[in-house]
Amino acid sequence: MSYRDLSLGDIAAQLPRSTELFLKLGLDFCCGGKQTLAEAAAEKGLDVTVLEASLEVLAQQPAQSGKDWRAAPLGEIIDFIIPNFHDKHRAQLPGLIDMAEKVESVHADKPDCPKGLAVIVRKIYDDLVNHMSKEEQILFPLIKAGRGPMAAAPIAVMEAEHDEAGNDLEDIKKLTANFTVPAEACNTWRALYSGLNEFAAELMEHVHLENNVLFPRALQGDQP
Repeated sequence: MSYRDLSLGDIAAQLPRSTELFLKLGLDFCCGGKQTLAEAAAEKGLDVTVLEASLEVLAQQPAQSGKDWRAAPLGEIIDFIIPNFHDKHRAQLPGLIDMAEKVESVHADKPDCPKGLAVIVRKIYDDLVNHMSKEEQILFPLIKAGRGPMAAAPIAVMEAEHDEAGNDLEDIKKLTANFTVPAEACNTWRALYSGLNEFAAELMEHVHLENNVLFPRALQGDQP
């Protein structure tokens, strides 16, 4: 099949294993998920024909045992999101803030020191705590009550906040040279970049599941 005119979000929803390829190539399938594959390829200077061939190879592989969230009850999606993304973000970000502050303090004289990183990570944490609380207290109960089609306004707010988090992630990637550890980095510096890389990938999966699966299905009135 042709993938070039499909959005990155639709491809990620239809072919979950494609997200690993997108992450490797720096293609934003969550906040920028409305871009078509052809548009995203042109923006990154990638050959869309090669991308389509890679996706076709993935599509021909045996089905994974992972959940197909496109058919799951909306309540089940929400019950997966909270412990696997919301709770995990709340737990992992304070430690990353502490490490970023330590690296900036100890290595301030080094040219590769990611100055300002701790401020951005703290902003993401503060914004996410507020954002996830609104989802858990307002939006998710609406969806679980079968009132998804009436939730267009809060969903629009959540998507705008997702975009802001995506922009903050881009700033982090620039500061860290896409999580490239300098040769002279200490163990804390290495652990910081590894942890941020893991967080970034999980946040993208989190936002993808909401933006491209949960929210559209809720708005169209799928049963909770």
